[in-house]
Amino acid sequence: MTVEIRVPSLGESVTEATIARWLKKPGEFVRADEPVVEVETDKVNLEIPAPTSGRLVEVLAPEGTDVAVGAVIGHIDETAEVPASEAAGETSATTAAPAAEAPAAEAPPAPAPTTAQAQTAAPQPAAQQETAAPKPEPAEAAAVRAGPAARRLAAEAGIDLAGVPPTGPRGVVTKADVQRAVEARRQEAAPAAPAAEAPAGERREVRVRMTRLRRRIAERLKEAQNTAAMLTTFNECDMTAVMELRARYREAFEKKYGIRLGLMSFFVKACIEALRAFPAVNAEIDGDEIVYKYYYDIGVAVSTDQGLVVPVIRDADRLSFAEIEKAIADYARRAREGRLSIQELQGGTFTITNGGVFGSLMSTPILNPPQVGILGMHKVQQRPMVMPDGSIQARPMMYLALSYDHRLIDGREAVSFLVRVKECIEDPARMMLDI
Repeated sequence: MTVEIRVPSLGESVTEATIARWLKKPGEFVRADEPVVEVETDKVNLEIPAPTSGRLVEVLAPEGTDVAVGAVIGHIDETAEVPASEAAGETSATTAAPAAEAPAAEAPPAPAPTTAQAQTAAPQPAAQQETAAPKPEPAEAAAVRAGPAARRLAAEAGIDLAGVPPTGPRGVVTKADVQRAVEARRQEAAPAAPAAEAPAGERREVRVRMTRLRRRIAERLKEAQNTAAMLTTFNECDMTAVMELRARYREAFEKKYGIRLGLMSFFVKACIEALRAFPAVNAEIDGDEIVYKYYYDIGVAVSTDQGLVVPVIRDADRLSFAEIEKAIADYARRAREGRLSIQELQGGTFTITNGGVFGSLMSTPILNPPQVGILGMHKVQQRPMVMPDGSIQARPMMYLALSYDHRLIDGREAVSFLVRVKECIEDPARMMLDI
């Protein structure tokens, strides 16, 4: 009797996925709840476990195929017996210990062994334990302690996950761990690299399929440009007060909360203050209605190797600076490991993106529909500024950009919103005193 492997429900608004990689091949035996296939959605990669134990007899959707939620993508024959090799491995592991204990238990009635028998028979149980029991361990451990992104990269690079030192929580091998292993192997093979280089003057092209995440990013960005009356207003803010606060309390903050005090928590708090003052920036357009939202779910853009994702900090107005920093650090780490859930990427009332981490001095961020506002942070750079007393001083300055939907937000509101953010950053006490 065969059991269907179906694409499960992948969350709100996600109707289809792409088969990224089959973890098992037709003919292989799989166990219930063992990951059998990895699918790529608009937001994250997910593993689909086997619904039952048995032999994978048919794959209906090859890698790279787009499949709908609920579609049948393979069959498992649940009547298939466990392969002899796996059964032997299990029995050897379970019987090794009793075999070793048997001589001791039966020693009194048994005749005394000869010297030759003692030399040949005594080491045998220990040898069985050393050669048979540990063999399944590396493969099983690697399958359990490596995320999908790490496994994919390891498979592409030919890296044995069992030999990669894990740095993730609970011994998980992360994508960064595999990248380090790839780089180490590349450095070892560096002397042979010139022979593999293409001849001088050769024009090379490589054609690869766009990932579903990249396709979805392209669709949403184009949708934002096509549907929203998008404009961007700019301002600049003096980061002196924030930088001094961070320098003054860096050690105490990190010692108490175990997390570094970054810039993002200040901007999340500043944006919430500005959103309270100008609720239209926290709203969305639904048909011919405006939906004003009086909760603050702030999306923070995170760049990964596969593309940009925007995990959402729920009820950010209720969180402390430390809680915001911890949430951002956790999201960034799991985003790069491909371990974010779809629920963590949905919703959001306003987005913040920081191009400054890559050295961007100024840019115009694109809206994240159906949101009507997005704040762009940029590089902190020392610039000469004319002070109120007429003197010129070098100050750490940052350009800010607010892209907004002009269908809902007027220029006065957009400029005033950005000025409010600027005031909160230049004088952080305003956020504490709510003035």
